[in-house]
Amino acid sequence: MQQVVYIASPESQQIHVWQLASSGQLTLLQVVDAPGQVQPMVISPNKQHLYVGVRPTFSAISYRIDAQGLLTQVGSASLPGSPTHLSTDRQGRFLFSASYSGETLSVSPIDAEGIVGEPIQQLDGLSGCHSSNIDLENRVLWAPCLKEDRIRLYDVSAEGELSVAAQADLHAVEGAGPRHMDFHPNQRFAYCVNELNSTVDVIELHSVAGNARTVQSLDAMPQGFADTRWAADIHLTPNGRFLYCSDRTASLLSIFQVSEDGSTLTLVGHQPTETQPRGFNIDHRGEFVISAGQKSQHIEVYRIDQESGKLQPLARYAVGQGPMWVSVLALD
Repeated sequence: MQQVVYIASPESQQIHVWQLASSGQLTLLQVVDAPGQVQPMVISPNKQHLYVGVRPTFSAISYRIDAQGLLTQVGSASLPGSPTHLSTDRQGRFLFSASYSGETLSVSPIDAEGIVGEPIQQLDGLSGCHSSNIDLENRVLWAPCLKEDRIRLYDVSAEGELSVAAQADLHAVEGAGPRHMDFHPNQRFAYCVNELNSTVDVIELHSVAGNARTVQSLDAMPQGFADTRWAADIHLTPNGRFLYCSDRTASLLSIFQVSEDGSTLTLVGHQPTETQPRGFNIDHRGEFVISAGQKSQHIEVYRIDQESGKLQPLARYAVGQGPMWVSVLALD
């Protein structure tokens, strides 16, 4: 499997494109000058396009991905608010954009050529909307609203229209600040990292009562940590065995083992990482973590121990200024 890593650096308005070797070594392939402060990114399900959100023009930029993973800009469309997080539906027909400052969630069509068009729907009044996360069944969009301490749930129609789901929301504890999510491959559980108290919630998607519910909430920080909690990103290995989340104040990655059924997390340790790790990701083999230091101007690659989930630092690489988003493409 050949893999390519994309790093978004908004302060220098660049995307760095790296080839990821089976050893974990990165080789720089391309540096793209983006038309603005590039922040969130998402790869299309068919692996042929990379979509990025830029500021201050509030736009979604479409890049075509060639056979080597290199990027060529092929489109640009407006967004109703400053893009904080981008995602697509599982078929790659629609782009969802969450805007924290704009308090909006929007839907944009993706045409047959893979290019994002102008928004077709805009939902307003989502206070602190921080991400948009489609479930593995491609039916329900989960939108964590940090300032509301809840995740709003929306049904997604065949035309991409969002409507409030039968279960309209799922509440976190007061002051938690739900931010980013990931889903277990068995489609039974999801995980949400809470920015303001640096906890991770385990969510049972289909309980006996029918509604989703939180079944575990676990502190991600080291015992005795007394500084400001400021969690950011969360990712699960493809096999569902290990979960990681980042905290920017402590500049560390928290490491969790996941029970076989996905219902229970166990904190197994912490890995110091690049300064202010707002974004990181995991490769498609589940062998490496790539962490970006928003204040270090570097990324670092770690090997995942397949028994414990603990991380072994391999190498760090200079990128652009303020790196904050990591996306990984499997070419084969």
